[in-house]
Amino acid sequence: MIYETKRRSILKAISWRTWATLTTALLVFIFTGKFVLAITVGALEVLIKMVLYFFHERLWEKIRYGRKEIPPFVLWLTGLPASGKKAVGDAVHKALVNERLKVERLDSSDIRHLFPDVGFSPEEVDYHVRRAGHLVAMLERNGVCVVFSSVSPFRESRRFARKLARNFVEVYLKTTPEACERRDAEGHYRKARAGEYQYFPGVDGPYEVPLNPEMVVEVDSTTSEEAARQIVHYLKTHVLYGKKAPVFKKNGDVFSPDQSEAEQQ
Repeated sequence: MIYETKRRSILKAISWRTWATLTTALLVFIFTGKFVLAITVGALEVLIKMVLYFFHERLWEKIRYGRKEIPPFVLWLTGLPASGKKAVGDAVHKALVNERLKVERLDSSDIRHLFPDVGFSPEEVDYHVRRAGHLVAMLERNGVCVVFSSVSPFRESRRFARKLARNFVEVYLKTTPEACERRDAEGHYRKARAGEYQYFPGVDGPYEVPLNPEMVVEVDSTTSEEAARQIVHYLKTHVLYGKKAPVFKKNGDVFSPDQSEAEQQ
């Protein structure tokens, strides 16, 4: 990857300004035949244009027209184990990096290395997801976009994470336990059915399907790359370069605008 250093940019700016000034002085000399006048005009041009450029920049700094801030966000990928969250998240992260965004990629397994004392009981999983919610929200508050993937099987845990974030985009990777087991190269489903794991979502543990995620991706009928393209398109349209659908708060709870009144009670 090739990039231009600050020193090279400064040298290019000096060389351009030098050629421009010499051209001005040369034109004055050609039209007047006076060498001293040509040098004087060239020198005055440098000073005057530097002052004018300073005030020009200060003026445009106050004008907001054509200037759009790209807000940081939390992209939360949820779904059954082996639903493809990690592959989709990696593809989304790569696409966002290509958009020159400041973005961090995290998976639930990465965070478990930071907190190895947390187990897999429902209470511990809930605690782990809430702790992850604090972490990604902290990154977002510091201007970092976050692509986070986690089974996060409980709605209340995910709603807790949503409350902490300013721009929260929940994407549900919709599939079935049977399809996930066919994708499960590491045999986690088989081990869960054999009793080696407990509380495994899709086998002997619950997975609470999101009621109103921002996106639902049918992963059984699409590739990881296509799923990532769909998600990036949504982000560009509704979050990055568009306007995200508003979120309403009621008694401290967060609801998407398309939720029914009965769900908000």
